[in-house]
Amino acid sequence: MGIVIRDALAVLPGGKGPETGRHTIYIAGDLIAGIDEKPEGFSEDEVISGKDRLVIPGLINAHTHTYMSMMRNCADDLSFMDWLFGRVSPIEDQLTSEDAYWGSLLSQIEMIRSGTTTFNDMQMHVHQTTRAVRESGMRAVICRGLVGDACDRSDRRLQEALEEMNDGKDCDRLTFLLGPHAPYTCGPAYLRMVADVAKEKGLGIHIHLSESVTEIENMRRDHDCTPIEYAYRAGVFDVPAIAAHCVQLEGNDISILAQNGVSVVTNPASNMKLGNGFAPVQELLGAGVNVCLGTDGAASNNAQNLFREMGHLALIHKGTHRTPQCVGAPEVFEAATIAGARALRLHTGSIEVGKKADLAILRLDTASMMPNNNPVAALCYSADGSETDTVIIDGRIVMQGRELKTIDEERVFFEIRQMCGRLGL
Repeated sequence: MGIVIRDALAVLPGGKGPETGRHTIYIAGDLIAGIDEKPEGFSEDEVISGKDRLVIPGLINAHTHTYMSMMRNCADDLSFMDWLFGRVSPIEDQLTSEDAYWGSLLSQIEMIRSGTTTFNDMQMHVHQTTRAVRESGMRAVICRGLVGDACDRSDRRLQEALEEMNDGKDCDRLTFLLGPHAPYTCGPAYLRMVADVAKEKGLGIHIHLSESVTEIENMRRDHDCTPIEYAYRAGVFDVPAIAAHCVQLEGNDISILAQNGVSVVTNPASNMKLGNGFAPVQELLGAGVNVCLGTDGAASNNAQNLFREMGHLALIHKGTHRTPQCVGAPEVFEAATIAGARALRLHTGSIEVGKKADLAILRLDTASMMPNNNPVAALCYSADGSETDTVIIDGRIVMQGRELKTIDEERVFFEIRQMCGRLGL
C-alpha cells in the first residue's frame, strides 16, 4: 500500500540536530520510500493532507512494563522498596497471563494515542504481550524479567525466555533482549551466566541499575561497589546493554557507561514520584552516553505518555543545574526518538528514506501548538500528546483522526474493569 503525506511540516534530521521544513513523504510497504521526490512506480493508495499538520518520527518508549497498567494509581506516595515489595509484587503475584494481555493492550492504547510507535518492555508474560503487539500493530522489543543467584543454564526462566523469542519469528515488529532484573535480584554468578548466554546468542541486555539510594547503600554494604561496577564486573556490558534509570551515579560510573557504550534510559516521572531523584542527564550526554527516554510502568509513573516525559526532561535539569541552557528541546526530542532506536538497534527513529515508516502526525491547529514558532520546542514545552491525530507503524495506519484502527478500546476497558474488581483494586 502506498501512503502519501502531502505538503506537511515535518521534523527531519539535520546537521546540527532536528530541522523542521515542509515536505511530502511517500510510504511504500513498511518503509519511507521518498521525501519530496515521488519514487518510480509509486501508487498513491492513501493521501493524507499535511494542512495544519506536523509529522514526526514515532516516539520510542525505551523502558516500560506494559502489563502493569491496571496498577495505575494504586501504589502511590510510597518509598521505593515499600512500593515494590509491599504493594506491587503482591499484586503481580495474583495476575494471570490473560490479565497481562489486557494490561498490555491498555498501555498500548495510551501510547498510540500519544504518538508512541515502539516500546521496550520487561515482562513476566511474554506470550501475552507478543499477542497484544501482533493485534495492535505496534513495534516492540521484549524481554522476560530474570532473577536468580545460581550459575545454572537450565534455569527455568532463562530457558523460557529463550523459547519465547520464537514468538517473533514471523513478525518483524517483534525483537527480543535478555532481561536480568536488577543487581538486588540477580547474584553476580547469575548475571555472568546471562551475559555469557547473551553474547553466544547475539542478544542485548535490558536491566535496571542504580535506581534508588537504598540500592546503592545495600550494594556498598554487601559488595563494596556501585550497581554500575557490579554489572560491569559481571560482564553485563560485554554485549549491547540498556540500563534503565541510572539515577544514583557516583565515582567512575559515568565513565564506565560511556566507555562500554551502554545506553541509559531516563524515566523522569517515575524517578521523581518514587523519590529517587534525577538522573545526571547533562553529565551523561557530556560524556557521550546515548541517553533515551522511557515512562517505566504505570504502577510507578501512572501514565504511558512520552510527551509528559519530554516535558519533564526538558525542565527538571534546568532547575537542578540552575541554568536554562541545560538539556534543550533538540536533545530531548532526540532522546525520545533516534536515541531510543539506537539503543534498541532498530532502523527507525527518524524520517529518512529507507527507514521504517513509523510516524506520528500531530495537529497544529490546536491551542497548545499555536502559533507554530518552533515546532520542536512546542513538542517538549507545549504539547501533551492529545495533539496526535494519526499514527503509522510499519507502513500501516493504526490510528487516523483519533480513531483507533486495530484495538477495540471499549472491550479493553471492560476487561480492565472486570480484572480490577477481581483483584480488589
